Amino acid sequence: MADPMHQFEVHKVVDIPPVNVPGLGLIDISITNSSLAMMVAFGLVVLFFSVVTASPKVVPGRMQVVGEGMFSFIDDLATGVIGPEGRSFFPYIFTLFIFILAMNMLGMFTVFTATAQLAVGLTFALMTFALVIVVGLVRNGLGFFKLFLPSGVPWYLWILVIPIEIISFFLRPVTLSLRLFGNMLGGHVAMKVFAGFIVSLSALAAAGGVAYLAYVAAFLAFGGVLALTALEFLVAFLQAFVFAVLTCVYLNDAVHAGHH
Repeated sequence: MADPMHQFEVHKVVDIPPVNVPGLGLIDISITNSSLAMMVAFGLVVLFFSVVTASPKVVPGRMQVVGEGMFSFIDDLATGVIGPEGRSFFPYIFTLFIFILAMNMLGMFTVFTATAQLAVGLTFALMTFALVIVVGLVRNGLGFFKLFLPSGVPWYLWILVIPIEIISFFLRPVTLSLRLFGNMLGGHVAMKVFAGFIVSLSALAAAGGVAYLAYVAAFLAFGGVLALTALEFLVAFLQAFVFAVLTCVYLNDAVHAGHH
């Protein structure tokens, strides 16, 4: 049986010759299992909302209720955290949430979870980080830098507070991406380990005699897999939600930086 980390190995699915990009050199554009998982997730999201919005009804059906519920959920989140200005960022926050959720859920039914790759989460985090900086500077000008000096801090503590605030600000994309990566990676590893216990203990019990007791342990391991699977479905949603919440929090800092 493959080791628990084997499921996260990136390998090519479709080998495409490298393309020479001026200034960057040869770029490998081959389709990997990671990029394929992201494309499938993207396709499922587009298909779902195409079906939901194809023929909206006054009395919505089940799929329309789910689709409208997702819109309302993220709209309430954005306006609740950021304020009325949050609707300006709704398309970005909603896209992040639904795409991450789709990749997380897809990983529960296939052999590859794209969000268990640090590069994927870091890309989304850097996009959010760049947006926060642009929005902060455009809306507040130099007032954006008040974000690094909370109001009410005595002047003699500025030398301590300002560096701490700057470091914590630039660590945001790291912590944002590590949270998603760590939770998705850890959960899938744990499930694979418990599944490995079932196979190993069942093989041991096949020897007969006292070894039959291994079936008891295998049954307990099976219960562990069921419990972890249920927990992973919850984590798949929660991690997409947490990513969206923290994106709202960071954008709120950018929008209201001048009032800090």
